[in-house]
Amino acid sequence: MAEAEDVKFKVTIDGIPVEVAPGTSILNAARQIGGDIVPPAMCYYSKLEGSGGKCRTCLVKVSKGSEKDPRPMPKLVASCRTTVMDGMEVQNITSPEVVEARKGVVEILLINHPLDCPICDQAGECKLQDLGYEHGSAHTRYEFNRRTFERIDLGDKIQLHMNRCILCYRCVYVANQLTDQRVHGILGRGDHAEISTYIENVIDNDFSGNVIDVCPVGALTDKTFRFKNRVWFTKPVDAHRDCPTCSGKVTLWYKGEEVIRVTARKDEFGEVEEFICNTCRFDQKKTSDWVLEEPTEIDRHSVISANHYELFNPPKVVKENPMLQEQNREQLARTEKLK
Repeated sequence: MAEAEDVKFKVTIDGIPVEVAPGTSILNAARQIGGDIVPPAMCYYSKLEGSGGKCRTCLVKVSKGSEKDPRPMPKLVASCRTTVMDGMEVQNITSPEVVEARKGVVEILLINHPLDCPICDQAGECKLQDLGYEHGSAHTRYEFNRRTFERIDLGDKIQLHMNRCILCYRCVYVANQLTDQRVHGILGRGDHAEISTYIENVIDNDFSGNVIDVCPVGALTDKTFRFKNRVWFTKPVDAHRDCPTCSGKVTLWYKGEEVIRVTARKDEFGEVEEFICNTCRFDQKKTSDWVLEEPTEIDRHSVISANHYELFNPPKVVKENPMLQEQNREQLARTEKLK
């Protein structure tokens, strides 16, 4: 039994070998390596059972099936849904075919998605923005009218912008697996498919706010944070409290001394580490409600890092320079004489 548990499959992704347990997906194997070779994922969420296989952004090329059967797979495969085999060789960013296919997938995702980033609260932490920048095209071949929907209030804390939705199903899975009374899902088929509630019921349960955190675009937004600020003007800080409903481990987003948003903590892949309750998310927005830990670790490539400090008491932006101050006084004196 112990020997079976120790079995590892050797997989090579973009020339980098890694040993993983049987049953591991190609995407998770790439995540163990890290870096640029990790395929992007808009619908897969490791914390949600059944997720993946919807957006196709994680397509990769399997150039060698395994040691026993070295034949390549005839088509590109979704790395989040394809498990590894011993001796498998995979190409991601090293394959021109994959890069071109990913460009087409992004174009499809943007067919109906409005380019309203200047007014969208998700701007700055939107995965579709990143995909559009890295793999998007400056032009679209789509000549038909985009589908449009009216905004829906899913209660007093959540607003649904269906125009922005890419039908990743994450919010449906999180409601299914965290609560016993899911009231929203996919209505309609094909181009008419949409996320909605039956006769616009209100989503009302202790963990409903988590649909905001798992949404990769700005389709589900926090009405308490709506239009208050841009994320790159805020400072995220890890904090916790003794909560009887959830773990109480969150990220507080500060603007000055004010907490303007509370979210669950996320890992390096943008996935929630532990889901939090609505009380922590919406009702506890005072520093006195929390025990502050440390500034949240931010990827240096993120726009949020532009206004991020690693210390609670950041140094002054402009340091005192006696020589410069003296030169300014001399310049002011010369200017006064010319008046």
